[in-house]
Amino acid sequence: MWLTVLLRVLACGTVALAPLEGYLLQAHAQSAKVVPALLIGVWLFSLLRRRRLPSAHPVQLVVALLAVVLLATSAVHVAEPFTLEYLVRWVPFLVIAVVLADVAARDVPVSWLLAAAVAGAVVAAGGGLLSVAGGSLRATGPLEDPNDLAFFLVAALPLLVALPVRSRALPLMLGVVLVAGAAATFSRGGGIALACALTWLIARRALPVRAVVVTAAVAGLAALVFASAAQAELSRAFQEKSHIAGTNADTRMLRWQAASRMLADDPVLGVGPGGFRQEYAAAGRNAEIDEQTPVAHNLFLEVAAELGVPGFALLIAFVAVGFVASERALRRGHDRREAVAVQAALIAVLVASIFLSEQYYLPLWSLVAFAAAIDRRSTEESRCAFST
Repeated sequence: MWLTVLLRVLACGTVALAPLEGYLLQAHAQSAKVVPALLIGVWLFSLLRRRRLPSAHPVQLVVALLAVVLLATSAVHVAEPFTLEYLVRWVPFLVIAVVLADVAARDVPVSWLLAAAVAGAVVAAGGGLLSVAGGSLRATGPLEDPNDLAFFLVAALPLLVALPVRSRALPLMLGVVLVAGAAATFSRGGGIALACALTWLIARRALPVRAVVVTAAVAGLAALVFASAAQAELSRAFQEKSHIAGTNADTRMLRWQAASRMLADDPVLGVGPGGFRQEYAAAGRNAEIDEQTPVAHNLFLEVAAELGVPGFALLIAFVAVGFVASERALRRGHDRREAVAVQAALIAVLVASIFLSEQYYLPLWSLVAFAAAIDRRSTEESRCAFST
């Protein structure tokens, strides 16, 4: 019993603290790793104590193959300056995906983890709004980059439909905070991602159009109140964003072209973890003199450039497993809200990742893990129903 309680606390803590990484890093450089590390350790201990293997699911095979590709390309490029640093960044996410898929299938209700993700995002949104109130032109709060904050917020918003609450007022209030926080980042990619996620929820009949209208109206009213109180600051924010937007479009195209060249030159194993950062100046033909070691601002192109075609294919397979698993659970009659909410959140993550390099943040990995857990739970539910 105590082991299950500990796994629940650590799993929910890992998910909830993910969007608050910046605050944790301010306390200590390694503090963001403590709870996930404890979760992995307790999970391994639980496997030994219970004398069992992780619950079998195709997601584990895909993660294992991705790990093989990651290690292979790291071995080839081990002499490069950023390879080991980025390998160390990759591995914990692969491990945590397997851990969350297993504990959510057996020890932690998926609804608890979805609620934890929402709770962490709401706190992050509040921090972002406070940063704007404190004079920032764009919401940052717990994360240095406003676009990264928007990524977490739009990934959490669809999960509101799966919250285990009877009152409609609470999801509405939380939705307003998340929408306001995302809007305050002025992230265009985040806005597009949110629109796609909401469209999916409405199309799958998991979210009434009325709820979207009410949330948008309340958030819009709050925005008008804020705009009237801070006209000068808002005008400066729009001007800065308009200036940055044109520059971002140009630089993103340069980086996408550079990533494509890297992939074409090394299609099998890529340029290695962190290789985009190392090779950008040459592949980009020194197009950005003031930025020699950037990210690609596209998760898919960056992974393809660094891990090659096999790594890219396995990343797509990882995402596909999540969608297939959640859809399979739906067909078995599992809680519709959970499965569709995870699908919509995953769509938000994928769309936002077209404009951002977000492979080193938790939502991509945790959402697929949740989908796998929902699939496993629906399988057990079907077996129990059949046996009775």
